[in-house]
Amino acid sequence: MQPHADLETALLGPVLAERSCGDCTVCCTELTVDTPEFAKSAGTPCVHLSGRGCGIHAVRPRICRTWFCAWRRVASLPDEARPDRSGLLVSLNFVSKPQNCLEGVAIHVRVLAGSDAIANGMAATVLDSVCDQLVPVWFSDGARKMLMHPDNDVASLVISGALAPSHLRDEVAAWRGRYDVFASND
Repeated sequence: MQPHADLETALLGPVLAERSCGDCTVCCTELTVDTPEFAKSAGTPCVHLSGRGCGIHAVRPRICRTWFCAWRRVASLPDEARPDRSGLLVSLNFVSKPQNCLEGVAIHVRVLAGSDAIANGMAATVLDSVCDQLVPVWFSDGARKMLMHPDNDVASLVISGALAPSHLRDEVAAWRGRYDVFASND
């Protein structure tokens, strides 16, 4: 079993039966895979990719059988948000040594090379769909990585541990309560 499978389901929901990868193989190129069973670098096509998808689909590694992008789990994402259609890859990331408490477990929205998802509004649509719960959302356009949720005022207070003003106190407390486990890594 994938170590974070239950957490992924709790935060993003179960895999949606009506959504399949189809011809999409974005994850097979974009993601880093580093397991004892299989490894590949980010941005490198998997050696098993063929003209019709995965060449070893029936016996693919466990990580490939158990990992699903957020488009397969988040019902509020439109059909057009499938990574090969939208130019965006949305996933739940687990960082073992986060730079701050909001990086440990977070949704990551990546703009793929050559994508026009920012210009055509798909990035905004996707961000609106995933910035609605107590899960940090990071956005990467290829040049930089930016925290999109929570907003900067709340994030600064959560990370710094400073006393929150009364109008933000409950929101900051909720974020700290959930992400305090990562605070010792700051």
